[in-house]
Amino acid sequence: MASSCCNNGSSNENAPKEGKNASLPTTTCCTSSADERFLVENLQTSCCSNSTSEMAGTTIQTESSIPPHKEAESCCSKVLQETADSPSGDTCCSSSSLVSTTVHPERATYTYRIEGMDCPSCATTLEKGLTTISDYQNVTVNYGAARLKIESETTPDDRRLQHEVKKLGFQLVAPDKGDQHIQTYTVSGMDCSSCAKTIEQHFQKIADVQTVMVSFARGEMEIEHHLDVRQVKSELNKIGFDGQVKGEEPSASSTRSFDGISLILSGILIGLGLIFQTIGILYLPNALYGIALILSGWKAFRSAFYAIRARSLDMNVLMSVAAIGATLIGEWLEGATVVFLFAIGNLLQNHSLARTRNSIQKLIELSPKEAFVLTAEGVIRKSVEAVRIGEKIRIRPGDQVALDGMILKGTTTINQAPITGESIPVDKSEGDHVFAGTLNMDRSFDMIVEKTYQETTLAHIIELVEEAQDNKAPSEAFIDRFAKVYTPFVFLGALLLMIVPPLLQLGSWGEWFYKGLELIVIACPCALVISTPVAIVTAIGNAARNGVLIKGGVFLEKAGKIDAIAFDKTGTLTKGTPIVQQFMLLSDDREHTLRITHSLERHSSHPLAKAIAEHTVQEGVHPLESDTVINRVGNGVSGEFEHILYHIGGVKWFREMGYELGMLDSTIENAEKQGQTVVLLGSDADLIGLFILSDEVRDESVDAIQKLKEKIKIKKLVMLTGDNAGAAARIGKKLSLDEVHANLLPQEKVRIVEDMRRQSFQTAMVGDGINDAPAFVTADVSIAMGGAGTDTALETADIVLMADNLNKLPYTLDLSKATLTIIKQNVIFSILIKLIALMLVFPGWLTLWMAVLSDTGAAVLVTLNALRLLKKRTL
Repeated sequence: MASSCCNNGSSNENAPKEGKNASLPTTTCCTSSADERFLVENLQTSCCSNSTSEMAGTTIQTESSIPPHKEAESCCSKVLQETADSPSGDTCCSSSSLVSTTVHPERATYTYRIEGMDCPSCATTLEKGLTTISDYQNVTVNYGAARLKIESETTPDDRRLQHEVKKLGFQLVAPDKGDQHIQTYTVSGMDCSSCAKTIEQHFQKIADVQTVMVSFARGEMEIEHHLDVRQVKSELNKIGFDGQVKGEEPSASSTRSFDGISLILSGILIGLGLIFQTIGILYLPNALYGIALILSGWKAFRSAFYAIRARSLDMNVLMSVAAIGATLIGEWLEGATVVFLFAIGNLLQNHSLARTRNSIQKLIELSPKEAFVLTAEGVIRKSVEAVRIGEKIRIRPGDQVALDGMILKGTTTINQAPITGESIPVDKSEGDHVFAGTLNMDRSFDMIVEKTYQETTLAHIIELVEEAQDNKAPSEAFIDRFAKVYTPFVFLGALLLMIVPPLLQLGSWGEWFYKGLELIVIACPCALVISTPVAIVTAIGNAARNGVLIKGGVFLEKAGKIDAIAFDKTGTLTKGTPIVQQFMLLSDDREHTLRITHSLERHSSHPLAKAIAEHTVQEGVHPLESDTVINRVGNGVSGEFEHILYHIGGVKWFREMGYELGMLDSTIENAEKQGQTVVLLGSDADLIGLFILSDEVRDESVDAIQKLKEKIKIKKLVMLTGDNAGAAARIGKKLSLDEVHANLLPQEKVRIVEDMRRQSFQTAMVGDGINDAPAFVTADVSIAMGGAGTDTALETADIVLMADNLNKLPYTLDLSKATLTIIKQNVIFSILIKLIALMLVFPGWLTLWMAVLSDTGAAVLVTLNALRLLKKRTL
């Protein structure tokens, strides 16, 4: 379809598929819906079809192929009428859509501290009182956090709000907007999602904190506040965690050093206590065990205190109760051993979790901090944040590319592995695009900046991967819900076990109290809770390092169940750019014929014309000059050279002009049967040349399809294309596909994908992320190729192969299947360990230290099992 001057149209922002950010820019003049695009795909004119331009001294005219009596019906011919009729001045060629949509201003959330609330009913009173104010769309009051949140389309007037709150009997503390800011901290020491909840609850009680969100998966805390960094770190240390501003160099932590020394001393004291106990020394062993308990358990006890304040029954609370309970019944060795093993388990687990989160940090480290900017005064050094679009920068050999842009001067070789995962460097020259974070391996070059630091492809990837790691998979969400019920249920059962059997005279208080303590330790679901997220975070991080962007655990899990794939043909299975397969000379002068061809086709932007022009360049011929070249839209190009009129275009057009094809009919018929395209060149008297072109299969497509069948065990591979049946059959046969569907409109592709799903196939749709949007939305998983060069692909697809390489698809599906296997192993192992521990409680075979090992040991093992996903590489 010819490009239109109206291509800044609306976009379809309401893809019906849940969890999908499907912002789909339209490429047609008057359509806003992806499903409606096909209605205008065959229009052979555009709003600018009668424009003229100058190229190399030649007048280029574009001739509309729509008959005059039909032109009044085209969208662009209605501009004057619609401008007169529309009060807003919007027309079909403006940015408005045919589909009427209501745009609501974006609401913002404002948070305030409330003083004077002494019971939950106060929060209800305040909430109801402020809801009556029309400017506030949504008002919520949290009594526990003493916090008021207001959603509003305009910034609330703090004075008016303070007055309204005061009328209701309370005091509003407005934030100091001059000091308030949002920061992200890297937090270490979180063992499971309950730790994240404890941190959130603690900071929500601090008056100077507006909002706080903690991600266990990423090990990060995003906080909106007006505290200083030392205060934030101090509050984190107070509840048993370490933190630093994201991006800062980690400093040697005195807290960590003290933890290490405490553990070593605890181990020595427990060992000495065992020796003294063996040789019969009284009292001293228990004193040593008590000191060891304090040294190795002080951090857990402190965290447990704040967790109880935050109403969180986390593992620190359970272990602290077990350790203190053991000392109360005189089991000092058991109590010391519980906290000692728990501390060691946490240390190992935190180290393992840190490895799963390193992938994002490594991506962040790829982005250079400075750029060499070219100015009138010379080359100056600037931070990348200060460089603006349109500025020119110089990239030296061995440097990382600072920002996204286009090469203005120079040729080089770029290692794009950080973005695309491709280890083979790519040659770049003037006019080629380069990405921030990639490595310049050869010569210096100058480039013009096209995206700011926050908008680069690398920044976009980091943002999407971070979001993906926070998006919970269905299995993870289920386990979280299960843990919320399991822990309090077992904890309550432990309390009943301590009380009921002794009351029924089924044993001594000490005996059942000890069994209850064992049950409390078993109540900790840490290994089960982290079994899924550590696997998903590791897999998403590994995929990102290998040039595959998976947008969340839900899509990772779905991809692991895929057993049927539908491929778009052009640009996915094939190169997407036709090449000349054969040139037949039908005149006596080969060079003259090719010069005429070059002269005509260099003025056209059609893919076939570009391929033919490229072929003539490779032949080494130079174009002729012409007074007039006419682009006959939908047919071809005409031009006059040396007072002779020449035409180049399709077979149908030449038949309409009355040319006698004669002996060429069989050649044309054979080419079309094989899915090839024939382009003819003729003077006003005779045919002088014939070109046969076709789109070739990608080199890696055959290998990728074979791997999908043999290694991934995909049951059904289907190709969907709008191309002719001959071309589709040729590609399908070469790739040994199960089904080939040709001559399809977008809604027909949707129907085929729906049919595959109705046949109980878990179906993926693979394309370029721009076309076939309805089929993308319909499939269980949408996979886009070539995301490094297309922002749209990053937005629309569930999974993006950053490189234009189909071999990344088998790797992605293999990684997804491996992740599902690891998750199943982790969940089964975690549950099995708990069941075994439960069965050992009642016969009296379980000890407290064994119960601790069943939890912290299992947590370490499931984390290490998940780390095996880091070794997954391209098949």
